[in-house]
Amino acid sequence: MIRKYPLKPAALLCLALFCAPALWAQQSRTSIRKWAQELLTSQPLRQAHTGICIYDPAKKEYWYQYQSDKYFTPASNTKIFTLFTGLQMLGDSLPALQYLETDSVLYVRGMGDPSFLHPDYTSQPAMDLLTRTDKRIVLVPAVITNKRFGPGWGWSDYADYYQPELNEWPMYGNVARIKHHGDTISITPPAFSYEGHFTWEVNDTLREPVTNRDERSNTFTLQYGPHDNSLLLAEVPYITGSITDLARRLQDTLHKPVAIATQPPAAYPGAFKTLYSRPVDSLFTPMMHRSDNFFAEQTLMMSSAKLWDTISTHKMIAYMEEHYLQDLPDEPQWVDGSGLSRYNLFTPRDFVSVLTKMREQYPQARLWDIFPTGGKGTLRNYYREQFVHAKTGTLNGCVALSGYLVTKKGKTLVFSVLVNNHNNTATNVRRAVERFLTDIRNNY
Repeated sequence: MIRKYPLKPAALLCLALFCAPALWAQQSRTSIRKWAQELLTSQPLRQAHTGICIYDPAKKEYWYQYQSDKYFTPASNTKIFTLFTGLQMLGDSLPALQYLETDSVLYVRGMGDPSFLHPDYTSQPAMDLLTRTDKRIVLVPAVITNKRFGPGWGWSDYADYYQPELNEWPMYGNVARIKHHGDTISITPPAFSYEGHFTWEVNDTLREPVTNRDERSNTFTLQYGPHDNSLLLAEVPYITGSITDLARRLQDTLHKPVAIATQPPAAYPGAFKTLYSRPVDSLFTPMMHRSDNFFAEQTLMMSSAKLWDTISTHKMIAYMEEHYLQDLPDEPQWVDGSGLSRYNLFTPRDFVSVLTKMREQYPQARLWDIFPTGGKGTLRNYYREQFVHAKTGTLNGCVALSGYLVTKKGKTLVFSVLVNNHNNTATNVRRAVERFLTDIRNNY
């Protein structure tokens, strides 16, 4: 005969306390699975390839995973890995250039700083050094393995503002800025205002101005309508060319001669010093907020130049994977800094892993400033409650969002949602993801 002994109230309380967390976790996962299923079967994502990873760093446990170990083209979510590299490698300030002064010569060598003469930055320490010196300026070529475009970039995008060329010493962001307002038309850098570089004409058929550049030369054109008095501020990448072209641009800007060194850096007496231009976050924040491809690419190049005196994105990525990312859940295929390349392949849990690393190593307030939130940057039309601090990513057929989510109860979650091969609009996909993440925020 089996006797039944009723549990005493104290025992019941202990059992309830023991079971409550497990019960809550089970219920929470059920809810998230329901919302995720609604996302996955929604019209914008129904035929897409989607991966989701939701992670609680406080308890070190995944709340939800769906195809989180599958590979995706992440578009500009790649900049999260670039940001992590810059935070690890660049310290507090951007390296502007390396220089060596002798009695009569100032030797200078580029380190990839994209802020030189960029209109976003008023202070120009490198320009100050070059303009105030009375010594002869000699440009020392950098050791650089990068090509002007990253692997897998669209060749036909050569004249689009988001794909400037890459080089050791950017000037003006490596874009020509064409301004048109009424009868006023201008272009910078000043060298492109010379005859043969820049032409403009009235086109009766145009409703809005059109800018372009010849594929193989720095020949720019502007066409506009006969009654078009609107303000145009267009950015068109220019061909950076050889070290000779770089020296000529510096010479035109400085209004003084710039020679090119004929010997390798090791042949010069003394050690090169590094001149720094500005705090790193003054570059990282616009890089993430407006998804600046140029800033991202040059971040990897600066990191490489600082570490080895050699500019190589490939070498920098390999170094990061070996020394800082060796414990990623899945080995990524990482080829550039911006995410312009479709050769990039990452998993959602890779992004969650590196985002968790950043949160453990850097103050939350700093990360919240660097990552865009609702109403700001590329999230300006989403997440108005500002509970998400995350990086967007967009290519044709690709929409990505990875970052941090703060729930109503104050929990900070790390998440990644990657969508590939959708046949809808990016806006509709983003709205569907926004509803999913909002449900998580409101209920936890």
